[in-house]
Amino acid sequence: MGRATAETAETAGTPDDPDYLKHSAEVVRDHLAAATELDTFLEDAGTLTLEQRTLLVDQALVLLEQNYVHLPLKIAMHAVNPVQRLRLIRRQLEQQTPATMPPEWIFHSEMSKVFNSVRDLHTNYQLPAPFAKKIAFLPFLVEETTDGPEPRFLVTLVMQGFSAPGFEPGAEITHWSGVPIGQAVELNAGRFAGGNVAARRSRGIESLTVRSLSAHLPPFEEWVTVSYLGTDGVQRELRVFWKIVDVFGEQAGPDGEEALVLGVDYESEEISRAKVMLYVPHVIEQQQAVAAGESPRSAAGEIASTMPEVFTARSVETPSGNFGHIRIHTFMVPDSRAFVDEFVRLIGTLPQNGLIVDVRDNGGGSVWAAERTLQTLTARHITPESFQFINTPLNLRICRSSGQLDPWVPSMEQAVETGATFSAALPLTPEDLANEKGQQYFGPVVLVTNARCYSATDMFAAGFQDHRIGTVLGTDDNTGAGGANVWEQGDFLADFPLASSPYRPLPNGAGMRVSIRRSLRVGDRSGTPLEDLGVVPDVRHRMTRRDLLEGNADLLARAGELLAAQPVRELNIANVARADGALRLRLTTANIDRVDVYLDRRPGASVDVPDGQADVTVPGATAARSVRVEGYAVGELVASRTMPL
Repeated sequence: MGRATAETAETAGTPDDPDYLKHSAEVVRDHLAAATELDTFLEDAGTLTLEQRTLLVDQALVLLEQNYVHLPLKIAMHAVNPVQRLRLIRRQLEQQTPATMPPEWIFHSEMSKVFNSVRDLHTNYQLPAPFAKKIAFLPFLVEETTDGPEPRFLVTLVMQGFSAPGFEPGAEITHWSGVPIGQAVELNAGRFAGGNVAARRSRGIESLTVRSLSAHLPPFEEWVTVSYLGTDGVQRELRVFWKIVDVFGEQAGPDGEEALVLGVDYESEEISRAKVMLYVPHVIEQQQAVAAGESPRSAAGEIASTMPEVFTARSVETPSGNFGHIRIHTFMVPDSRAFVDEFVRLIGTLPQNGLIVDVRDNGGGSVWAAERTLQTLTARHITPESFQFINTPLNLRICRSSGQLDPWVPSMEQAVETGATFSAALPLTPEDLANEKGQQYFGPVVLVTNARCYSATDMFAAGFQDHRIGTVLGTDDNTGAGGANVWEQGDFLADFPLASSPYRPLPNGAGMRVSIRRSLRVGDRSGTPLEDLGVVPDVRHRMTRRDLLEGNADLLARAGELLAAQPVRELNIANVARADGALRLRLTTANIDRVDVYLDRRPGASVDVPDGQADVTVPGATAARSVRVEGYAVGELVASRTMPL
């Protein structure tokens, strides 16, 4: 479940201002009032000329044939040939005239089918005006519960102002426009580009009621007929019309060097913002308050954050105890350092005996933000994931044109002789940035994932698992399996000026994106690609009715069980003093039997310690500028602290 969830609705509460929710609803009321019904919206759609259609096909050919890093994998795994399909569309355009060319929606449908055929949410065709930055929505959300013998589909949220008898959270959908709901989900899932079955099914459910028109054609039906078993036990039918509205706001991404190391599913970002607008508008009010320089406010039970659209932090009571819970809704942030700092601040206010990090429905964003966060949860040294280009003459020209890409050039030049398919595998996140802050949380950690975790979130989950930080608890069989760095077609124009460049500006606000560098895992799974495979959780939890309607009650209880079974470590440097050229440390420890002390990264002492307080003296500390204390339990590194002197 995303930012707009039953969990959010349950905990939204009413802050100190009694008119809080009323005022936040007013922020989007006028915006939603401008929503139009589907038939009205489509009256003005379709202005591309034949030449503009040809340009779009030609640019797609450049991206998929010469830049697309996953092309060999996709041809093998999905038995598709997107390049040949584009050539066929190009040939058909040559045989058309402005008078004989088919309606524009047919052209968009063919282009979308080509991009969707590779089942890669990084590599997509973005429809031009009037579809760009629009969403189609129905006024409720549907989610799946699998705690019975058969999957069931429940209404979990309903927009304010929409009502029907018995149609409220808990109502069960049985048919969708006459089709049994399970079959309707499968048919819908076939339209979407998720790289594995779990990802496609998850998208199929979500898109029942909300769709990004930047990535998909509008629904073919003007309305849907929903058959449902109401909360009053009565079977009914309901006709609901699709509406179209602009996506509210835009999540700011990074600039400069970090702008080219994004791993994000832009469609998920749009849908996430749409859900906030439709179901939890108070988050928009929080964002506006922070942007205006006011102190951050929060809903009842939550810790106020300077990034309310990014984090939700709170304590949760489970049958196994009270634990911290932090939801990371997105990694799409302008500053990865500020992101990590706010994450550290928030987890520092939560219980220190166990932490649930929840990244469900997070479509990714800054790879730096994702990989720099891992260090705060572990004593282990973080090795960032490595990335490869596909070796083509055009990609080599691009890498030669940018100093930022120099490290990949030698291997790509060598490939001219060796015929290697891919370049060297090198990290996007500098290793020193991935380890500069060090461990900040010492209790056990559980990571909660689902099939809508994508891109940088896939990488975060992979790094969490590969560095053995804690248990991955998944509500689906895989994460979304987006294993790449994504560039927009406009990035090639703006950032890599080439002589005789093959790239051209796209008409009418159209867009295209492509996976430019593929990611490879580290640790025990070193060299395994993330694309199409994703991260398989260590423990699987099937979402229950209580999860959907009672704030993830069973999911959090399962996470609490996993946390309670793990030891809570403590390693604090209580006091530091210099005397006679030595450094004297007073340490507070728990569930640690040995500490090693390093001065300026050089070994200084190794001492067995009991739980409680221990004094350690390290000679040769006259000129030392930093101290690092590493704690071990039965020979395994389990905690570390670093501080300047």
